[in-house]
Amino acid sequence: QVQLVESGGGLVQAGGSLRLSCAASGSISSINPMAWYRQFPEKQRELVATITGSGDTNYAASVKGRFTISRDNMKNTVYLQMNSLKPEDTAVYYCNYRDIRVGPRDYWGQGTQVIVSS
Repeated sequence: QVQLVESGGGLVQAGGSLRLSCAASGSISSINPMAWYRQFPEKQRELVATITGSGDTNYAASVKGRFTISRDNMKNTVYLQMNSLKPEDTAVYYCNYRDIRVGPRDYWGQGTQVIVSS
């Protein structure tokens, strides 16, 4: 089993920054990719950014150049640095860990709310 605990969400003004953290515990392997998703009210969850075990990253077009995903494999933690935030970034952000050794199987955090005021 894998447990994911997110932190760092909150209220920020447009143009500001936030850093989200997601600490993973349990049966963790650094070879597995991790990601951040977000969900707007009454919408499906959408991919924000991914990072492989070796550090390769990929971003949604809407956040490229503003958000940076990173991971610390020693701490089993993934981060999302969000700069130049816009009101349309307001959403609940979820951490994802995908175990490619089995299935694959996805694990999710509980979500952290980000609100960007105009």
